[in-house]
Amino acid sequence: MLAIGFMAVTSLGIAGQAQAGVALGATRVVYPSNQKQVSLGITNNDDKSTYLIQSWIENAAGQREERFVITPPLFVIKGKRENTLRIIDGTNQTLPKDRETLFWVNVKAIPSMNTSQEKQNTLQLAIISRIKLFYRPVGLSMPPEAAPQKLRFRKSGSQLMLINPTPYYLTITSLKAGNKELANTMVPPMGNTSVPLLPGSGNQITYQTINDFGALTPVNNGIFE
Repeated sequence: MLAIGFMAVTSLGIAGQAQAGVALGATRVVYPSNQKQVSLGITNNDDKSTYLIQSWIENAAGQREERFVITPPLFVIKGKRENTLRIIDGTNQTLPKDRETLFWVNVKAIPSMNTSQEKQNTLQLAIISRIKLFYRPVGLSMPPEAAPQKLRFRKSGSQLMLINPTPYYLTITSLKAGNKELANTMVPPMGNTSVPLLPGSGNQITYQTINDFGALTPVNNGIFE
């Protein structure tokens, strides 16, 4: 008998997606609205294993998104081979034009079972890698590299509010209040979110963000409203 388990891996950091021998070529995808399609590389680093790859897009609420096509949606990748996923925009310009929209790319790698395992009770783990897809309209009010410095802060009781006046999603990491490290978070464009302050948190705020290439930006000093 063959039992198949599922493990979801969500990309929030800056390391490349590499699970069970399958690696994605990026930790996030930026889709400029004037492009017909964008690509995402996928590699099988394990020379002894073959995987069935299934891919799909979800919206920010975690629901299957039919307005994007990802191809091939299902294929086999052998050891030490590469392939390319192509994401095609089918939104017909229905998304907001003044800010980014968030989606998720899901890639499930299902390992094959060799003949020696067929008569055994074996647990096979199907790994799902989940990375952000930012649909970015052209002609936004500022370049993306200028957005991190625009973030503002406000204290409200035991909460620290992060206020994002820019048209970009800001992924916040290394957030500190004094010497207390706070939770990582993501702030939506023209919106806000809050994280809990720890006892003894200081008044000086520092933070970093993750850019389009999955790298950390320089440390910024937080500015209160």
